[in-house]
Amino acid sequence: MRMSYHSHILTVCSFVVFLFISFVSIDSTMPVMAEVNSIQHPLSVKVVLQRKYLDGEISEEIILEKATSIGEIVEMYSDWILLDHNKESIVFQRKVDDISPLLKTNGYFGITGDGIFSIFNGRPGSNDIIQSFFQLDVEKLESHKHDELMEGIRIESKDQYLEVLKIYETYSKIEKK
Repeated sequence: MRMSYHSHILTVCSFVVFLFISFVSIDSTMPVMAEVNSIQHPLSVKVVLQRKYLDGEISEEIILEKATSIGEIVEMYSDWILLDHNKESIVFQRKVDDISPLLKTNGYFGITGDGIFSIFNGRPGSNDIIQSFFQLDVEKLESHKHDELMEGIRIESKDQYLEVLKIYETYSKIEKK
């Protein structure tokens, strides 16, 4: 059976319309497919959470987060300060208005052999200095305060930390220029 000229044109036009619709359909689903793929394959990123304490100590906690984007992870930690990021890791920091767990556990104010007011991990004399502050004018120190520093002043709280710093700051040597 022979096709008429009109039937032939109708068949060709139908085929062209079919191809066009197929092409538009595939093209319009591309973004959707990309979105689905990103959800199915989340990023795995190392998140470093730094806590910076009043005494200068910084503790780090490392977490492996899975998310669809870096932006999603940044949003998850919106109450932290973003310090650095790359494809493998993101570093956030938060200031903590308290002394570090290290000081609470084993921190002592004391004085070094050359008269520097410092914090020690353990009693003074261990030479395990956590932080140094200022040179003390040992001549100004009353003997019981000097003995107290040689023995070590246990750090138990933020308030006590600030109070002891304030007291001994009055005995610091002021360098004259």
